[in-house]
Amino acid sequence: MKKTSLVYKIYKHRVAYLMLSPVIVGFFVFTLYPQVWVLSLSFFRYDGFRPPTWHGLQNFVRLFQRDPLWWRSVWNTFYFSFGKLAMELPLALILAVVLNRNLFGRNFFRGLFFLPHVTSTAIMALVFYFIYSPYQGILNGILGSLGIITEPIDWLGTGGIAMISTMLVSVWQNFGINMVLFLAGLQAIPDDLFESAEIDGANSAQRFWYITIPALGRMLQVIVMLAIIGSLKSFDLFRVLTGGGPGTDTMVLMLYIFNYFFDRGALGSGATVPQFGYASALGVVASIIIGIVTGVYLWWSRRLGDNQR
Repeated sequence: MKKTSLVYKIYKHRVAYLMLSPVIVGFFVFTLYPQVWVLSLSFFRYDGFRPPTWHGLQNFVRLFQRDPLWWRSVWNTFYFSFGKLAMELPLALILAVVLNRNLFGRNFFRGLFFLPHVTSTAIMALVFYFIYSPYQGILNGILGSLGIITEPIDWLGTGGIAMISTMLVSVWQNFGINMVLFLAGLQAIPDDLFESAEIDGANSAQRFWYITIPALGRMLQVIVMLAIIGSLKSFDLFRVLTGGGPGTDTMVLMLYIFNYFFDRGALGSGATVPQFGYASALGVVASIIIGIVTGVYLWWSRRLGDNQR
C-alpha cells in the first residue's frame, strides 16, 4: 500500500475517522439530506396526500409576485431582529463591563442573567403570555396599582405593541449569553492597557471607547453575527406568544413557513391542507435571505476593521 494513497491515509488515521463518524453521519442524515430534500421539493406541488407533481418555478413565481403576506413577514422579521439587537447588545455589553470588575456577588449575577438563556423558550413564552394577560396579568396589575394606566393594555393583541412586547421577551432571554461572550472578550484584554491609559489621564469613558471597543473587535464581530442569524430564525417565541397576530403584525419568516408546512389554517385562508412544495420554496428563499444578510455583514465588518488599521 503506497503511503501517498488516500486509502493509506484513511487507514493511518482510522481512529480519528472512527471518532468523527457519528458527527459525519449525523451531518449527512440530519443536515445535508433534509436540505437537498427541501430544495428538490420546492419545484413540486405536494400536499402530503396526493403524489407530488412537477411545478417548475411556479412556487417561486407565486412567492415573488402573488404573496404579499410573505413580504410582510420578511419586513416583520427584519424589524424584530434589528429592533431587539439595538436593545440587547448594548445592554449585554454594559452588564459585561460592570460584572468584569471585582464586585461582591458578581458570579451570582452572571449566573442569574445567563439563566434565561438555558430556559426553554416555549416555557418562557408561556410564562410571559400570562404576565402580559390584559386582565389577569401581573404587568397590568402593577402598572394599574402605580396609577400609570387606567385601563388594561392588551400587550399581545394590539398592533405594534405586540411586536415590541415580543422583542422585550427575546431580549430578556438572550442578553445573558451575549453578556458571557462579551465577558470572555473583556478578560482577554491585558490590564496593562487600561493602567497605561489611566496614567496618561484617560477617564472611564475614554478607556471604554478607545481601548475596550477596539480590543473587542473580533469578538464583537462574532457576537453580532450570531445574534443576527438567531434573530432572523426566531420562531418558537412567536408561535407561543402571538401566533403571528394580531392579524399579521407579528408574522415572521419561520412562523410563516411553519404554517404552510403544518398549520395552513393559521394563515386565515380557510384551507387546512399543507402545501409542502410552496413551503419548501419559502424555506429556500428564507435561507438565501439569511445568507445574504450574514455575508453583507461579514463583508462590511471586515472592511470596517481594515479601514481602522
